[in-house]
Amino acid sequence: MKRLFLLVFILPLTLAHSQPKRLLTGADQLDLLFPKLAGQRVGMMVNHTSLVGKRHLVDTLKASGVNLVKIFAPEHGFRGTADAGEEVKDGVDPRTGVQVISLYGKNYKATPEQMADVDVVLFDIQDVGARFFTYISSLHYLMEACAENGKKLIILDRPNPNGSYVDGPVRTPEQKSFVGMHPIPITHGMSIGEYALMINGESWLTDNRKCTLEVIPMKNWKHTDPYSLPKRPSPNLPNDHAIRLYPSTCLFEGTALSIGRGTEYPFEVAGHPDLKGQPFEFTPVAIDGMDKNPKLKDQRCYGIDMRKEKVPTQVTLKYLIRMYNAFPDKDKFFIPYFDKLAGNTTLKEQIRSGMSEKEIKATWKPGLDAFKVTRAKYLLYP
Repeated sequence: MKRLFLLVFILPLTLAHSQPKRLLTGADQLDLLFPKLAGQRVGMMVNHTSLVGKRHLVDTLKASGVNLVKIFAPEHGFRGTADAGEEVKDGVDPRTGVQVISLYGKNYKATPEQMADVDVVLFDIQDVGARFFTYISSLHYLMEACAENGKKLIILDRPNPNGSYVDGPVRTPEQKSFVGMHPIPITHGMSIGEYALMINGESWLTDNRKCTLEVIPMKNWKHTDPYSLPKRPSPNLPNDHAIRLYPSTCLFEGTALSIGRGTEYPFEVAGHPDLKGQPFEFTPVAIDGMDKNPKLKDQRCYGIDMRKEKVPTQVTLKYLIRMYNAFPDKDKFFIPYFDKLAGNTTLKEQIRSGMSEKEIKATWKPGLDAFKVTRAKYLLYP
């Protein structure tokens, strides 16, 4: 009987100790945040992913008496309803009455006038860990505005769903753009807080300025931990599988092909009307809240369906090379935007010349090795 009692007593304790600890994002740690905001006029760069549980951080802070004076909106807008590339307009948040300033419209960087009535700025946006996902570009310009105007920036850190690997060509200087602000590979393998530390530490802000920066780190997260996003990070990344494919399939945005915008499965399919020999077909149409005017709208496209493909923890070129080889008019496959996404002018030439994926990726190694050394200086998590 005594032995049975011990087993019954010990087993629940063993199970309790084996349970993984709950991930806490920066925004989940309000007990750390509130003292930093006391007596401050607070601005925020946030969007629809800025959640504390199921409630928006803006609503949470406003209800707690924080003096929230301004919201800075990135691509897709504050509530996440704007299409990719669509201009976001200034306005007022109807729920809270707080002024909303678009930083994806007339200007990417807040002006001195727009920063004048703010003491501290919070940044809380879910990133997906890819160079061409523009939230890190908006972060750069926000850091620059804070540095120029003497404001403090607090990053509320969140997981990177593609944070377990670093891969892709490092962006060359001549390809700097809003979809490639920094000399990094396609996947940087960092949280948004770690990335902000790197922007500051590597003097990437104009005139080598430094932003007064604080990161509220996550608790109980590692780079290798899988993470399922509670909210789609942008209108056209509808699920975890699409998010994992995105670093590889976004390159199709720089080709003549549709990547499935105008369907319910963007970034999981690719096709074109001239690829009639391919096994899958779809027709892009206007979808309110996702894409009102998708590429190849109302045209039947033939191509590939990647929805059931197992996604490797690397940037893969196999889908891109396959579609290039199948495309009938190869001179029209790539469009100028491809170089901005690739981060160089050589990737399209390597594909045109018939190099294999393995051969192409070997040319990335020196840049990746150097970047990993730089990255290691700013890591907050194992």
